[in-house]
Amino acid sequence: MLGRNLRLIAAMAVLMGGAAALFSGQVRGLGNHAGFAPAQPIAFSHRLHAGEMQVACLYCHVGAETSRHAGIPEASVCMNCHKVVTAPLDRVLEEKAAAAKAGREPRPVVSAELSKLHRALGLNEKLEPDPSLPPRPIEWIRVHHLPDFVYFDHRPHVLRGIACESCHGPVQSMERVRQESDLSMGWCVNCHRAAGAPTDCATCHF
Repeated sequence: MLGRNLRLIAAMAVLMGGAAALFSGQVRGLGNHAGFAPAQPIAFSHRLHAGEMQVACLYCHVGAETSRHAGIPEASVCMNCHKVVTAPLDRVLEEKAAAAKAGREPRPVVSAELSKLHRALGLNEKLEPDPSLPPRPIEWIRVHHLPDFVYFDHRPHVLRGIACESCHGPVQSMERVRQESDLSMGWCVNCHRAAGAPTDCATCHF
């Protein structure tokens, strides 16, 4: 009898908590987080890289072609460019002008955000490995997240030529990446119907 009463109390508590959340406007559907745009540990600008610089999505997110997940690029991929590019051009030019005026060599200019990248790789001011600076992973915050009962694979979408913007929106114009689409089941099904893709349950739930 005591066990039954405890289960009843627990069920009532869950229902009351759910009702409170519902009336406070805090309940959202699974995966329905359109507009979510968290601040990242490094303020990486997709507007600059994908927009102005026209870096292809697959240059950084190469996993989209070869695996289920697009993945986040290794920091070493960033260093392909940022061994040379260490700060915005205007700051570099300002330092060169100041050095010329003072009759000295220009000092290295490294932006605060790129300093975080170098620190993550355990590099010193000369961009050399430093034993006193052990490498540590960058703790990026995931923006797009589907429930565990949904199976999504980037490969068939990318290989079919579906543009990244179809799901992720105009990332090339985003200073901070946000979830553009609600990623609801209805949204996905409508896209599959329009593309003549499978819409049976086993396509995404198995």
